Amino acid sequence: MKKAILTVIAVLTSVVLFAGCQAEKGGSAKGQSEKVQITVSAAASLKDVLTELSSVYEKDHPNVSIKFNFGSSGALQQQIEQGAPADLFFSAAEDKFNRVVDQGLIDKKDSVKLVENSLVLIVPKGKSQHVNSFKDLADDKVEKIAIGKPESVPAGKYAKETLTNLDVWSKVQSKVVYSKDVRQVLSYIETGNADAGIVYRTDALSSDQVETVETAKSDLHTPIVYPLGIVKNTKHREQSEEFYQFLQSDQAVKAMEKYGFKKG
Repeated sequence: MKKAILTVIAVLTSVVLFAGCQAEKGGSAKGQSEKVQITVSAAASLKDVLTELSSVYEKDHPNVSIKFNFGSSGALQQQIEQGAPADLFFSAAEDKFNRVVDQGLIDKKDSVKLVENSLVLIVPKGKSQHVNSFKDLADDKVEKIAIGKPESVPAGKYAKETLTNLDVWSKVQSKVVYSKDVRQVLSYIETGNADAGIVYRTDALSSDQVETVETAKSDLHTPIVYPLGIVKNTKHREQSEEFYQFLQSDQAVKAMEKYGFKKG
């Protein structure tokens, strides 16, 4: 009888230990399968290509999800400076990016000048009779010109530089409608709420409701360079580095070129 009781106790103990081990393994597996979300603060002009690339990346990395915070580079720079969550910063302007680097929020060795862009003048499709060049913006028939806010939107800064160097800015300044980012400029032209707008070549290519009438010569504005970097206080260093490297891959750069960017 005593022997039988001991046998039952031994069996029960084994069952309990086995169940505990299985639970521990299950917990470990669950931990490994939990998704890590990384946040990328990126210029609005990158929205289309980054949305496509993140979809490709997430299929190959099921434990990683990419969250984007799109906006003007100046606004994103300020958010990062104020401690907003961000693992990567993809700017449309070197000066905005360099301020973050100068403040020690991104290490220069964790950054790269990835792609470049061009600046173009656009009008609503089929309505280019009054505007065929930047200088035509001074014509009295042109009432509203949309550009991004030069202080915070790099495309707006480049637009102002271009018009100033063409000796047109003082003649058109009163007609200018300022936008929060370059995609809002594009929207104004698509909806006919402005007669002309100045955006990146990549934005113009993304819409079939606008047409490009002139491309600004590169010597009329600051070089349009897009730096990418890893934010120092990222809580997901490994995953951020992997996505950072992916964005520099031939596959990613070719996708960016398809959308109108040029390799930096």
